[in-house]
Amino acid sequence: MAKYQSFQSMIDNQMMIPKQLLTDYQKLGMGERELLLLLQLHRFRAEGNLFPTPEELAQYLSVSSQECSRILRSLIQKQLLQIEQQQNEQQVLTECYSLEPLWDKLFSYTPRRREEAQEFNENIFPLFEQEFGRPLSPFEIENINIWLDEEQQSPALIKAALREAVLMSKLNFKYIDRILREWKRKGVHTVEQAREQGKQFRQGGNNSSKKKEEENKQKKRDVSLYYNWLEEDS
Repeated sequence: MAKYQSFQSMIDNQMMIPKQLLTDYQKLGMGERELLLLLQLHRFRAEGNLFPTPEELAQYLSVSSQECSRILRSLIQKQLLQIEQQQNEQQVLTECYSLEPLWDKLFSYTPRRREEAQEFNENIFPLFEQEFGRPLSPFEIENINIWLDEEQQSPALIKAALREAVLMSKLNFKYIDRILREWKRKGVHTVEQAREQGKQFRQGGNNSSKKKEEENKQKKRDVSLYYNWLEEDS
């Protein structure tokens, strides 16, 4: 009887893992380290910890906390993981990891969706990290995913907005978001239309003394690069 109870305790501590995750994870563009980290997140969630730190995850993996942070960013970039906010019992907003994007892709996987996700990852996220000169935070990656998924912004326009922010020396996500929202409000859907908006913005700036002073400060910079950058996109 004691042995039965011991085995029952072991069974009660089991965790359900979809077989399809173990057979198809490579089709989703994941490696073994990413798979193991997702399994640990799944375990933490089952135990009530919805937002484990990289240090907590590293205790159960053979990688450092810094590598855990990198893998988390990679999973968010691949749209297999996202950060959500929810209210606890005290009505306080807290963050948590959601595996819903993973399950959605796993059970509705098509090769075309994978190719599109890879194109976004290869073209968008490294470009942002290059311009910012550092790895993106999970929240910044989630911000880009919102532009792509929820707001249906094209990768070309996002890159154009990023380069406009670089040109204007206002390299922050709020400024880029304002550019994208303004373009959407004005019905800008192509890079050519964005280029025209940039031209009109500069022409309007010539009538403002304040903007003239700002232009004088930036006169050593080649403004034509803005248009060259946009022409590179298709």
